[in-house]
Amino acid sequence: MNHFGHTGIIDSLLDTDAYKLHMQQAIFHQYPNVEAVAEFHCRSDEDLRPYSQEIQEHIDQLGGLSFTKEEIDYLATLSFFKADYLDYLASFRIDSKQVRIDTSGDQLAITITGKWLDIILWEVPLLAIICEVRCKHRYPSSSADDALASLKQKMANFYQKANDEGINLDAFSLVDFGTRRRFSRNVHHEVVDYLKSNMPEFKGTSNYHLARTRHLTPVGTQAHEWFQAHQQLAGELADSQQLALNRWLQEYPNSLGIALTDCINMDAFLRDFDLRLSERFIGLRHDSGDPIAWGEKAIAHYKSLGIDPKTKSLVFSDSLTLDKALNIYKHFAHRINTSFGIGTQLTCDLPNVKTLNVVLKLTECEGRPVAKISDEPGKSICRDENYLSQLRQAFKIVS
Repeated sequence: MNHFGHTGIIDSLLDTDAYKLHMQQAIFHQYPNVEAVAEFHCRSDEDLRPYSQEIQEHIDQLGGLSFTKEEIDYLATLSFFKADYLDYLASFRIDSKQVRIDTSGDQLAITITGKWLDIILWEVPLLAIICEVRCKHRYPSSSADDALASLKQKMANFYQKANDEGINLDAFSLVDFGTRRRFSRNVHHEVVDYLKSNMPEFKGTSNYHLARTRHLTPVGTQAHEWFQAHQQLAGELADSQQLALNRWLQEYPNSLGIALTDCINMDAFLRDFDLRLSERFIGLRHDSGDPIAWGEKAIAHYKSLGIDPKTKSLVFSDSLTLDKALNIYKHFAHRINTSFGIGTQLTCDLPNVKTLNVVLKLTECEGRPVAKISDEPGKSICRDENYLSQLRQAFKIVS
């Protein structure tokens, strides 16, 4: 029997990554009328157009969802959510008319247009829908049991390697980051339930629905779009990254203090990450490029400012496996705090299943282009070469 549900793939608006709500609250308070455009992009060599009708049906279904009283009450228990934002969420509806699917090209194209405040909650459920519809058709006989068998093997290898190499796992921290590219909702839930019961190092999830229903710690701060939008919200392009960081601190002065470093690249980020910002933010998140080289740059940066790296945290979240996470953990042990967000390799790792590399990225803000350069050339998304060269120039990047 396969383990795909027969209802909507998404049945709760909380079935999303925590950072989407964290960013949405900041937008609600600071940029409620800013307009934006986001575009879907499939990096895998696979034609998703045959699934467009089914994807559209699930998109339409999503439009009928609202946050329940129980969900709003749960969010109210988290100190960083404000009452005015939660009141807004109580009447929030996701608008399926903002989404346009186009199958006229050689790949599925999806564009989402509207107020940034409204469209920000599309990314995670939309990607989860696309991945689940595709997996249902391509791998109809695969099930959660297959995912758990893979997980058990990986965990056995993880503990064996830690034991063989004498690695103390007391400070190892694993978080589920697997919502967007999961095999299915059911697989995601089974994997998280298994980790919660069987892995002491499992510390939380980026998914608010799972955090609420499984009594887990929700984890997440901001995504690339926060920095990208500020490229058109700052007076000068070169000031945009610092403005994004300062506006974040304005919204969250004492919480959610992990900063994402690779919207431009690590070197450009550290040039902007001055003493005050380095002190105020509790740490950094890695999402592209070599993780060891990146971590070494972070430690050197803190030391150069007279900050003890042991008081700071590095979150690693780029295409991680348990094995890769263990290697990084071992390398930085006793020098800086680390934690590991693993996504696809937890929630879409089944025998003979090819994972799908899909993203939804902000491409415009206030009618003008925005872009991400990143520490990995393949992760850059922008069709406006002229704008990309302006961005490189503003941040002194040699292309």
